[in-house]
Amino acid sequence: MQFKKSLQLLVALILSVLSIAANAQEKFSISGTVKDSATGEDMIGVSVYIKELKSAGIVTNSYGFYSLTVPKGKYTLVAQSVGFNVQTISLDVNKDIRLNMQLGRANSTLQEVVVSSRKKNEAVLRPVMGVEKVSMKEIQNIPVIFGEKDVLKTIQLLPGIQSAGDGNSGFYVRGGSADQNLILLDEAPVYNPSHMLGFFSVFNSDAIKDATIYKGTAPSEYGGRLSSVVDLKMNEGNNKRASVSGGIGLISSRLSVEAPIVKDKGSFIISARRTYADVFLKLSKDTTAKNSTLYFYDINAKANYKLGDKDRIYLSGYFGRDNFNYNKQFGLDWSNSTATLRWNHIFNSKLFSNTSLIFSNYNYHILLNNNGDDVKITSAIQDWNFKEDLQWYVGTNHNVKFGINSIAHTFVPGEVTANPKSGINNMELQKKHGWENGAYINDTWTFSDHLNVNYGVRFSSFSLLGPGTFYTYNDDSSIKDSSVYSNTGLVKTYFFAEPRISLSYVINDQHSIKGGYSRNTQNMHLLSTSSTSSPWDVWIPSSNNVKPEVADLFTVGYFRNFKNNQYEFSTELYYKLMQNQIDYKNGADIYGNENVESQLLFGKGRAYGAEFLIKKKSGKLTGWIGYTIAKSERQFAGINKGSWFSARQDRTHDISVVAMYELSKKWTFSADFVYYTGNATTFPSGKYQVDNQVVNYYTERNGYRMPAYHRLDLGATYIVKKTATKESSWTFSLYNAYGRENAYTINFKTNEDDPTKTEAVQVALFKFIPSVTYNFKF
Repeated sequence: MQFKKSLQLLVALILSVLSIAANAQEKFSISGTVKDSATGEDMIGVSVYIKELKSAGIVTNSYGFYSLTVPKGKYTLVAQSVGFNVQTISLDVNKDIRLNMQLGRANSTLQEVVVSSRKKNEAVLRPVMGVEKVSMKEIQNIPVIFGEKDVLKTIQLLPGIQSAGDGNSGFYVRGGSADQNLILLDEAPVYNPSHMLGFFSVFNSDAIKDATIYKGTAPSEYGGRLSSVVDLKMNEGNNKRASVSGGIGLISSRLSVEAPIVKDKGSFIISARRTYADVFLKLSKDTTAKNSTLYFYDINAKANYKLGDKDRIYLSGYFGRDNFNYNKQFGLDWSNSTATLRWNHIFNSKLFSNTSLIFSNYNYHILLNNNGDDVKITSAIQDWNFKEDLQWYVGTNHNVKFGINSIAHTFVPGEVTANPKSGINNMELQKKHGWENGAYINDTWTFSDHLNVNYGVRFSSFSLLGPGTFYTYNDDSSIKDSSVYSNTGLVKTYFFAEPRISLSYVINDQHSIKGGYSRNTQNMHLLSTSSTSSPWDVWIPSSNNVKPEVADLFTVGYFRNFKNNQYEFSTELYYKLMQNQIDYKNGADIYGNENVESQLLFGKGRAYGAEFLIKKKSGKLTGWIGYTIAKSERQFAGINKGSWFSARQDRTHDISVVAMYELSKKWTFSADFVYYTGNATTFPSGKYQVDNQVVNYYTERNGYRMPAYHRLDLGATYIVKKTATKESSWTFSLYNAYGRENAYTINFKTNEDDPTKTEAVQVALFKFIPSVTYNFKF
């Protein structure tokens, strides 16, 4: 029945689009691309609109393409983007016009962190809620740990997006867990976005061009996760001239080289980054430190070439690795690698296509060395993905996207390779294979000057494939039954329809009311016993035992601009219902377990809250204040006697304050302050003795709280020199300025003087962390 209703919705959508297309036959189109005049790179999210027609506007897509359809007449075309000079062109439209534009950079050095995608009041006008756009060029002043600019750390300062804490790049969005966020780098999924156990993210700011996060109703082109989408686009390289940029810091350095392949036709960029903590370890007098290793490196590369007026190809890739080894006794290394090959084709002034072949791989290795007896543990996940996306500019009021994608997943849950002398047998857990497919259509419809709608549907399927032996289990975790499948066997297949709609009613140019609904499904599940993702966690697919996770999200909000759009205020309310959530039986064994699915419990969840955001977008002082009040709960038959309990990412209050002040053309100062309620956690409620050993007694799951977290960071940027082609600057920052010892973990031990007492021991990672970085470009 659900599938039938969604099919009817799709048919109605297509018919409405076709009817509008039929009425638009006597009109003419204006189309082209918008580029940065200094680098020749495509510009994303530029507002292109007709001054005389209030509803005739569009934003450039991810490749800088735009298309408008207008009646015959004389018009003024306007193209604008934050940080660039506005371009105005007079047009006499009596035929289809191809118009490519280049925008020059504005002279102002003011920093703005969150960029509106079109007009200054875009936050009021756009129908989609819960979307933020962050540009790498606008986050240079925000102080972060170790002074390394980090897009994932920056988005965690926005309401509704919660940091997983110190030492983590993981984050929670609207009550969801860390694995419910889809992170894309040039369309390739990144399964572990962390370096150095979470102190850094894998994204080098010098290599990233654009970042968009959807925490609400994402367009139907995105699928596969319940909570959010972080869509990152890499720089394409300067097709005008060669340039070099980089930075030298206390703990890491980075270098980028970009140049034309053929001027104005193609370009490339290569960005590399490495930490050198291992160098300082080698200088230590301590033997253990000398025999230890701790570093990471990553490389981003991208090239593009224009084959003609209508065709362009892109090839991009990322590779990063972390290496940690303690005294040659314990080692841990993990790596991400992605590759994306894309072909852009313009069929005509109204139809744009992007065809992609995508590869993604994540793996980790754990090395154990006991007197030369080596043991190696390996796990991995690998994807091959084909995507075909089309964008149809039907008319002035309609922008339709539709497409398909197909992903082949390979899961390697664990392999153990041991030296025969170790006495440990080699072991290989059964690999699993999944096939995930999706088809979608999405329409952005400007219904009138007051009503804007974004609506669509995504059809998804997931199949678990052979070969292998697959089990079902009894309630006591014992094997109930087993089935053997060949290479072509379909073990289990799931189908879902995922309707989505969001709309805005514009009261006037200064304020609007919005609402939305979306359904999302997820077939990739992260098994972890830590508070957030860690390198040794295991991904598993949906199966005959594990059903796809499902979330239904309802949102409503009010948006208001003040003082000629200098200030933006918004508040959003949300309610999320989640099905087939995963938790663990008491004492669950999830690592190296062939029957790990027998250790899982399945239940439901709910999350609800209110988010408030006020931003100052221009002037010498810019920044924002964000506040979230929320609740996230779960219910499982085998936990807390079936009662609702707080999810471990549940936080009642979350506050962030970000401010940047341009004192002069040379000096810019910045600060951010964060406060949030401690995560829900499970602590022992008592203890007892068994054979003279103290055993902790646990009662309620997540019935306690970690202490509240708060921190102040300070930063300053001094521009030594800045010209059209050369730039140098110093960045100073102080992370955790007043030395708050925030709890990383809390452990319990018996008091040495009085065995009847138990002590809680808090471990904090940091007090003050100063950093200084020299940045250059020539």
